[in-house]
Order: sequence, then structure tokens, then C-alpha cells
Amino acid sequence: MDISQTDSQTDAQSEFLEKMRRQFDFGPYPRTPIEESPTDNSNELFIHNLLTPYYLHHHKFINTEGKVLLDAGCGTGYKALILATANPGARVVGIDISPKSIELAEQRLEYHGFKDKVEFHVLAIEEVAKLEMKFDYINCDEVLYFFDDIANGLAALKSVLKPQGIIRSNLHSLLQRQIFFRAQELFGLMGLMEEFSEEMAIPIVVETMKALGSWVDIKKYGWNPAYEVEEKNMEALLANHLLQGDKGYRVTELFEGLKRAGLEFVAMTNWRQWDVADLFNEPDNLPSYLAMGLADSSQETRLTLYELMNPVHRLLDFWCANSLDIPDYLPIPDWSLQDWQTSQVALHPQLKTDKFKQAAIEAINQNKPLMISEFLSLPALKPVTVDASVVNLLLKLWDAPQSFEALADLWQHTHPVNWVTLEPISRDEARQKVADALGKLEVFLYVLVERGH
Repeated sequence: MDISQTDSQTDAQSEFLEKMRRQFDFGPYPRTPIEESPTDNSNELFIHNLLTPYYLHHHKFINTEGKVLLDAGCGTGYKALILATANPGARVVGIDISPKSIELAEQRLEYHGFKDKVEFHVLAIEEVAKLEMKFDYINCDEVLYFFDDIANGLAALKSVLKPQGIIRSNLHSLLQRQIFFRAQELFGLMGLMEEFSEEMAIPIVVETMKALGSWVDIKKYGWNPAYEVEEKNMEALLANHLLQGDKGYRVTELFEGLKRAGLEFVAMTNWRQWDVADLFNEPDNLPSYLAMGLADSSQETRLTLYELMNPVHRLLDFWCANSLDIPDYLPIPDWSLQDWQTSQVALHPQLKTDKFKQAAIEAINQNKPLMISEFLSLPALKPVTVDASVVNLLLKLWDAPQSFEALADLWQHTHPVNWVTLEPISRDEARQKVADALGKLEVFLYVLVERGH
């Protein structure tokens, strides 16, 4: 590539960044009210708690005290607020190219009492190294798909990531979001995607879409009557029908970008909702040819199969990390009782709410089941219920992680007799009961289990 080509690309990127800056200064994103708190949004806190992806990748617990987190492309700071709330004791740094967004982000975090735990900078992601900081966790939400090459954006984030750090980012799905790409092309042809046209464009888009027949494809699948409410439609239209630089991606392009950036895929943030088996009437009885193929398939192949069969996810929302030489991990369903005996068990922090504790105590006192998925629903596709004896184990984990043996002690104390044989319950019987209960909950990360050495 000659120098003139490089200069031309640099000028084009600078022009694009300036266009994006103007769009988000005009319509800061997200437009979540400053006073709104994420405290009761257990699913968002679950995703943005560093412990969640760290455990999925390293199969170990981590304390967020003293960790340094980056919100790259922080917008008006709502995700920075979620990061600060979900990770007690951590420091949060936010960067964005929009000065107006940064101003609102600073107001938001000060309002919620995090002023001394956060800092914000008007800075492009490509320039993040100027901070001269390294981060334990990087959140890059709704930004990566604006890059000409996602590998460049990921490489910029990787350059400031600590060796064991985690990156969370996302791409718009090419298959699920096709209707909005068509809308952007349509309104581009109408001259509504030009510079400084946002204020004029919004009422024209509304007028055009309202006038279309309800049977017209772009209205039937790409329009919501709520978009017609003048006080509320700016954010939705600027983030969809009029979004500058929007692009869609496939799973294969995501994995190829990670590879070129030198990063390793960890999991989709909603990984339980990407299981091919769940698309069949009988998940445990798949067509034999498919079942044999899935058994040996890579993560990329399984995700691609899901994407082709059921492209319902707007975002390819994922965690990734540095490629490390991590020891092989024995999946918990394959553990022996001996493996369990040396383990430590923790309750996921996002279950440690007063609401959950009150419901747990009530379930124990009334000896009734507790639907745990009511308090943290994201990991589960269907309701998850546990009986009172298992709830008792969870409360044991409230203040701190416990050894598996301590939980077995508790079980043996509260279940001294085998109700079938009327014989005293043996130690191994108690262990097996606890292992079975914890194994079913660990699948959803309601409990976390760290293997001993």
C-alpha cells in the first residue's frame, strides 16, 4: 500500500469519526434518564459483573475490589453505571468521541454517588493507549460494528488489556437486522443520511413509514407505532433506520476478526440461548446425523448452525480474552465425588439481594420450592425451581464461599435419616445429594464451583 492510499484511508476514517461525533452530540445514546438505577436489573448486572466471564473462562472466582474497568464508547454512561454497580470496589474509566455524551455520563455517575470511582475522557477507541492504563475488563457495547475492520478495533482494546483480562463487545447480526440495513439504504437514497440532516430526517422518516401500507414488508417487519411518538422516537430512529455507518456480521466473520486480533472467543453473553439442541422438539433426541456432527463440532460451527436456523438475536454479543495456555478443565458433569470434596462453592453475587434472601427464608420456613429464575433469568430458558433443602445450602453461601464439605455437613445435619431406608444417611450419600444439587445450579451460574488442588 502506498502513502497516498494510507493518507486517504486516514482522512476517510477521520471524516467518519467526525460524522459520528456530530450524530451522537445531536442524539446522545442511550437516552436513559439520569436518575434511573440498574440496581434491580439482575440480568444486566450479571452480564457486566467481571466474575461471570472470568469464571466461564478461567473456572475460578475473582474479587472485583481494586479492578480497573474500561467502558469504551460509553455514550451517556448508563453501562458505566452498571459496571460500577456490578463490580464493588472497582474503578471505571469511560471514553467516547462525543463531548455531549461524556458530559451526561459524568452527571449520571455523580448523581448515583460514584464520582470518586469513575473518570471520563473524550477519546476515540483507536487512541485508547493514550490513557497509559491497563484494564481487567473492557466493555465495548454497540460500537465495534462501526469499524471498517473489526480486527483493528479489537486490537486497540487488546493493547490495553491485562493478560488475564476479559473483553465484552458485540456486532449487529447481518441476518437478524437485515430489515434495518434496507431501511438505511432506502433513506440514504432519499437523501436523509447526509451530514447535518438528522433533525430534518426524523419527521420525514415517520411521515413516510406511516403512509406505507401495513402489508409492505419494510413497514410490517421494521416499524413500530411507538416510533411515531415525537418525544420518544429520536433514539430509536437514530439507532436503527438512520444509524450512520451501521454494518451487519455473521458468526464466521466474528471468529475471523478475533483470530486476526490475537484474541480467543470465551462465550456469547447469553450463551444458554445459543444451543442448537433447544431448537428441536426433543432436545435430548436429536436426528442422529446432526447429533453425531454436533458432538465433534467447534464453538464456531455450533453457533453458525444456530444462526442459520434461528437468527433471532439482534447482537452477536460475546466475551473474548487473550489467548493463554489454560490447563484443560474437566467439566463438572464428569467430576467424581473426590473432585467435589476439594472444591469451593460460591453464590453468584447477583443473587445476593434482599428480595432473594427474603424469598429464600420464606421458602425454608414454609418448606416450599423457590423459583430461582425469577431473580436471575438470563441464564435459563425455562423456569428453574429448587426445593427448600437446596435453598438452605444457598443461604449458607450468603456471606462467603464455602467448602463443599461444609455444605455436605449441613446436608447431613438437616437430613440425618434416609427416608426410604430409615437408616442414618451416610457421608457419601450426603455428598452425592449436594453434588447433584450444585451441579444443576452451576449450569446456570447460580452457583460457582472452583476445583481444589
